[in-house]
Amino acid sequence: MSQKEEILQFLADNPSLSSKEIYDTINTNIAYATVKRILTQLLDENLIVKEGQGKGTRYLISPSYQLLYPVNIDDYFKLEQDERSIKKDFNLSLINNILANAMLFTIGEQQQLKTLQEKFTQNVANLSPTEFDKEQERLAIDLSWKSSQIEGNTYSLLETERLLKEKETAEGKPKDDATMLLNHKEALNFIIEHPDYVVPLTTSRLEDIHSILTRDLGVNRNIRSGRVGITGTNYRPLDNEHQIREALDDMCKLINAKENVFEKALLALVLLSYIQAFADGNKRTARIISNAILIAHQYCPLSFRTVDSVDYKKAMLIFYEQNNISAFKKIFIEQFEFAVNTYF
Repeated sequence: MSQKEEILQFLADNPSLSSKEIYDTINTNIAYATVKRILTQLLDENLIVKEGQGKGTRYLISPSYQLLYPVNIDDYFKLEQDERSIKKDFNLSLINNILANAMLFTIGEQQQLKTLQEKFTQNVANLSPTEFDKEQERLAIDLSWKSSQIEGNTYSLLETERLLKEKETAEGKPKDDATMLLNHKEALNFIIEHPDYVVPLTTSRLEDIHSILTRDLGVNRNIRSGRVGITGTNYRPLDNEHQIREALDDMCKLINAKENVFEKALLALVLLSYIQAFADGNKRTARIISNAILIAHQYCPLSFRTVDSVDYKKAMLIFYEQNNISAFKKIFIEQFEFAVNTYF
């Protein structure tokens, strides 16, 4: 356990302490200056809050702690599905209370993303329309491939490029795999041609994008009305159509209310997957909607090309089971950096 984790755990067990009280009673060999430095870092990361001023300052765990604290993925998945202590049911307070009042990115992370976005804006300004369209197509091919691969699609990246550019299907591959990829490209083309379609975001427009992504794949367009299970977890999404629609509406209101574009895009990624509004195609819809939000605000979209499919699924499972966004946020930041440095 790191010094930071040790202090966090100590505050979780002993709330509302001063920095001197933490230093005097914590069971570890940490200098007082180090304790104060770690407390400053934890405040910046929104993991703790402070009350009072001067010598009366007290520290306690932040209401956003459960959402943001760093999870050791390897340790977490040492326990099998039935052994993990999780939030099994849909958290009705997550959208309107916890996420509505949370700042998802630290000041340092916000600055990192802002710097990358400025680089993207400068790069795009130096491209001709033809060059920009070429880079946009390259990213669209990569995104269509990776988003489909995460869902078990068997096409390689080169086979995907041939399919999307030349409509040439790969020999021996299921027809549905080609359909899934073509649907991704069609959905991306749609949001590029209609960049304001998700501003503001509405449930009906989510359904429209979902219907493009799942066309000819035997997936019901409508919001599901029964139970759905998720492989690898005991988390149970809502199973009532009215509640599911209400959760989607609340999600849209939350995303529309957020001012930070990166928060909007990240929330779309995790919440559409968490709600599981449709019988199939939820994560695909989440990735396209998230990118639609970025494109609508002239931000660099994500291809997810270098993300490991297993890592992506594990980060999503942690959000399902603990409502913790830290692992998925790390993927989001890494993929935004990759996209800015790779395309355009």
